[in-house]
Amino acid sequence: MSTAVRIYDESDIATFVSARAGETRIWQSISFLQCDHDYTASLRDAAQFGIRYVLLGIPEDIGPRANCGQGGAELGWRAFLKRFLNQPDNQFLSGDKILLLGEVDTQAIQTRALSLDNANSEQLAQLRALCADLDNQVIATLAPIFAAGLEPIIIGGGHNNAFGILQAHFEASKRAAGAINFDPHADFRACEGRHSGNGFSYAHQAGSLSHYHVIGLHEHKNNQTILTQLQSAGFGFSSYQAIKTRQNQSLSASLDKALATMPSGIPLGVELDVDAIVGMPASALTYQGFTSSDAEYFVYRMAQVRHAKYLHLCEAAPARHPLGEQAGIEHCGQILTNLANAYLSTRQLRR
Repeated sequence: MSTAVRIYDESDIATFVSARAGETRIWQSISFLQCDHDYTASLRDAAQFGIRYVLLGIPEDIGPRANCGQGGAELGWRAFLKRFLNQPDNQFLSGDKILLLGEVDTQAIQTRALSLDNANSEQLAQLRALCADLDNQVIATLAPIFAAGLEPIIIGGGHNNAFGILQAHFEASKRAAGAINFDPHADFRACEGRHSGNGFSYAHQAGSLSHYHVIGLHEHKNNQTILTQLQSAGFGFSSYQAIKTRQNQSLSASLDKALATMPSGIPLGVELDVDAIVGMPASALTYQGFTSSDAEYFVYRMAQVRHAKYLHLCEAAPARHPLGEQAGIEHCGQILTNLANAYLSTRQLRR
């Protein structure tokens, strides 16, 4: 049994779900992992029984705080579950190939981080060390999922977890991946200690990320060092200003451009930082950005790629909603669910 993941059963979702006579809801048709002993073998068994997709939460806000930002991203997973699980199971989206695995066990690390102040340089260094500890938990949880040939949909936490996801994929497959990231930030800061702003630079340095393109990069939210490092690595971007302000290229054309940078057959990571969405309660709330429909279109287009390996939805922070946490739970739950639906329904149509 893996100690890195807290595996759910029906009791873990009891407070989130409800039933209605005459309809089947997603929570009534999804599967839970039967894992009495060997985590890796149990995942392989699930794949043999027809499971294709794995829902996994990462309830943490260490990465954003270690990036000198705000907390709150630990609640994104819970917001997602409350909305996603209560949807109807129907011809457009069925739960019969979906495994609700559970969550990366972040409790001990979160507790250790709780009292740390990122304005204090020594405590900031401690936060970054804890973020590296979290990487190990993420890798240990996800590597067996990839090894079993399953596609994880990873919800919650900061964008720091892109590193652990890509490392897990590399460990399982021995292949570097490409990633396309819908995000105003490149998250390609210096390898100065782990945080949410350098997941992709660490993955590139480690050899688990070979191709990378950012959709919607904001020209005024990335310093020149980041842009230079991105260029030096041979990676590219399509900026928010080019797509929305100057309208030099459409979102669709930008996605075509990004996909053209990926070699044929390369494993593809689909990355989406919800702070790209205007008004979204996130670690970095923005009032200038893409619509949620734009984000859904991005996910839909990426999910059409045969070799897509995962979807990562990060940085949702319900407590950052201007009207409070409960309003943020509702807002984040709806958007995260719509994005996951766009991926799952598109992938299911491909099979």
